[in-house]
Amino acid sequence: MPTREALALARSLDLDLVEIAPTAQPPVCRIMDYGKFKFDEAQKAKESRRKTLNVGVKEMKYRPKIGPGDFDTKTRLVEKFLNDGHKVKVTIMFRGRESAHPELGKKILDRIVERLEDVAKVESAAKLDGRNMIMVLGPEKKAKPKAAESSKDVEEEVVPSVSAEVTAEEG
Repeated sequence: MPTREALALARSLDLDLVEIAPTAQPPVCRIMDYGKFKFDEAQKAKESRRKTLNVGVKEMKYRPKIGPGDFDTKTRLVEKFLNDGHKVKVTIMFRGRESAHPELGKKILDRIVERLEDVAKVESAAKLDGRNMIMVLGPEKKAKPKAAESSKDVEEEVVPSVSAEVTAEEG
């Protein structure tokens, strides 16, 4: 249909002539209410933004000579961050002559990975960056179903014991 006829038809229907595919031969146009179209597109974009998951990156700093209590506390916090769905950047800070022994930092990072192997996966391997050694951990996708299974197991254990109590009272 010629452009002038399409424009006349759109105006007679009190709608807009919107070009859909300008690169097609001939260009493709549609008669529609452009204001409504823009509103619907904005609503779709808003809905998709709402559904996206905000993954933050948390950071936990360790030292090569960290004590066992501090190590346990910081590692528990890292585990909590991972369970909340955040990525965790683990940093080993070296001071003075400690930077001459990067193997000490690597041992600590290996202990962290070993402790959190069921809830974390290594996204970025340990690398030395100046006076810091950095590793990035991400949440393991399989961790959540395991938690759901363990809660089902608890429910199954509760049900038989309750029925046993009822039969004991009756008998």
